[in-house]
Amino acid sequence: MTTALELDERYGRRGRRRLPWVIGGIIGVAVVVAFGWMTVASQLNTVTAQDTGFTLTDSHTVDISFQYTAPRGSDVVCVVQALDKEFGVVGWKVMDIAATQKHTAAVQVSIPTVAQATTGLVKSCWVA
Repeated sequence: MTTALELDERYGRRGRRRLPWVIGGIIGVAVVVAFGWMTVASQLNTVTAQDTGFTLTDSHTVDISFQYTAPRGSDVVCVVQALDKEFGVVGWKVMDIAATQKHTAAVQVSIPTVAQATTGLVKSCWVA
């Protein structure tokens, strides 16, 4: 009597068990590569901003200075705001910053306010 193992070896059915594993492995690698690329691509256009200081010029003006890091050669848009002592927004401005070949640059901006401000800061920045 012939066993199942002998029949598998004789007719080559053994190799078929590997095919699902090989296909699954290829699909798994493709998924990992796709998620890796999406992560890298999203980081390529990331802009970060750091407040470096502010000056209360008068009761209706605040000067804010900050530093931003963005991809070289990209136009950047930043929103800056002035806050009062209760952290209410008393002034804000949308800034268009022209592209430079520097990775990091410093900016200073003056914001008109509707009331006395106690601080000024960068709310957010992004690639235009």
